[in-house]
Amino acid sequence: MEDKYKWNMYYGANTETRRLAKKLREEITPAEALLWEFLRNRNTGFKFRRQHPLSIYVADFYCHELKLVIEVDGSVHDEINQKMHDESRTNNLKLTGITVVRFTNEDVLNNIDAVLKRITSICHDLANKKSQF
Repeated sequence: MEDKYKWNMYYGANTETRRLAKKLREEITPAEALLWEFLRNRNTGFKFRRQHPLSIYVADFYCHELKLVIEVDGSVHDEINQKMHDESRTNNLKLTGITVVRFTNEDVLNNIDAVLKRITSICHDLANKKSQF
């Protein structure tokens, strides 16, 4: 049963993706660190993981219970090639039933209260939808 749970939680992430996730956990950005202080204490009422491997991707923050990914994007995500990659990645994750929400570094660093309010609202909306089934 444990192996099936791990496969479901990691969506079949391979060893290389897991290594990358571990490396990224060691290189946290200031915006990610600020958001992690909120998420790690379960202030939303849900458990989040940081730099979590999902299939061939690494999510900045992931809540398995809600199938929710939160991404914190730096300026590199403004480049056209990166935007196309992000859109493709989001669409692929949506196919597995995962919701992806994106914030910029500036949003997190300069407007953290609004970001936290939106994340909490999204969490509760997803939990309500889940309980209806």
